[in-house]
Amino acid sequence: MSEIAGQTGLRAGASAVVNESYSFACMRCGHGWEQSYEIEHHKDAAGHEFVLYVADGKVVPSPLSKPECHHCDSHVVRIMRPGRVASARDAAHRPSRVPPPAGPVEVPAAADGTDGEEREHHHWHLSDLLHPFQRKAS
Repeated sequence: MSEIAGQTGLRAGASAVVNESYSFACMRCGHGWEQSYEIEHHKDAAGHEFVLYVADGKVVPSPLSKPECHHCDSHVVRIMRPGRVASARDAAHRPSRVPPPAGPVEVPAAADGTDGEEREHHHWHLSDLLHPFQRKAS
């Protein structure tokens, strides 16, 4: 962490400030979070450009360089466009659209009045399946 990390408020001398937001998901523990940043563009005394990432009023390291999960300290973190974590959480809390389980399945009785166990087991052959497509001799 740099020595300026932890300062609060916007620094004077920023030539531009850009707001960016990202979604993060830890590939180790599954923790997800979102964070918005103010990216301040500056020039040092020698005229070299640099940026400061400010989150919640504090200068923080770039989230794109080495993101870290605050839940398990892993660095295997996926960075996504903003809103992805929120939409996943919303989907998890919505009622599911899965229909209720169906009741027991009943096998209909055979046309001859016998139940399914008494019926002869039929082995299907390719010719049985192709029978409707066969031409009839005239």
